Amino acid sequence: MSGDTSRPVLLVHGFTTSAERTWREPGWIDLLTDAGRPVIAPDLLGHGDAPKPHDVEAYGAVEELVAAELPDDGPVDAIGYSAGAAIVLALAVEDPDRFERIVVGGVGGGLFAERDGNPILDALEGRGDPDHLVNQHFKSLAESDGNDPKALAAFIQRARPTLTPEVLAAVTNPVLVVLGDQDFAGPGEPLAEALPNGELLTLPRVDHFGLPKAFPFLERALQFIGADPMG
Repeated sequence: MSGDTSRPVLLVHGFTTSAERTWREPGWIDLLTDAGRPVIAPDLLGHGDAPKPHDVEAYGAVEELVAAELPDDGPVDAIGYSAGAAIVLALAVEDPDRFERIVVGGVGGGLFAERDGNPILDALEGRGDPDHLVNQHFKSLAESDGNDPKALAAFIQRARPTLTPEVLAAVTNPVLVVLGDQDFAGPGEPLAEALPNGELLTLPRVDHFGLPKAFPFLERALQFIGADPMG
């Protein structure tokens, strides 16, 4: 698919990571730049080089801060991963015209599941099940260099926009949903089916944390937004 080579691309990373780790290190930013696409890759509040408040209420502005990065003179394409994917979808619900084509990775039917408590928060604060590998991996990432576990604990408790199939019906943009078949956020079908122009790509032998580094994700996402540097 051919795209507008002047259209910026918004990249929104996930929980406990940063634009550097999710997008630059695996090559996303360099490939988009090689394709001539301007890149907008903010660090979410509480992550990377962004401020790291410990007050949960401060994180009510997360979506607003990302929206403030968008240009006023036209739509962007957007690629979001995990928590960043949910943020992109929430922004598209509010104003679909600010987007052209959207790729969301590491989210699926789990967006619609009712949760009993907050197991990731429990893990961050030392109350989690030590045998729950996913939540303990989040804890390990939160404690890695450059992260502030208290800020991330506040982020995970923030009030988040509601995303249901009924709400997502407002997003009529073309949306590619990408999930590994070993991703706990799946299955992908409920999300892709909730989006009027949704398309699902399931990658074999890929889990949640490995998705940003999976070349088939990168390749198909860039093709989808018309930014494949190989043409």
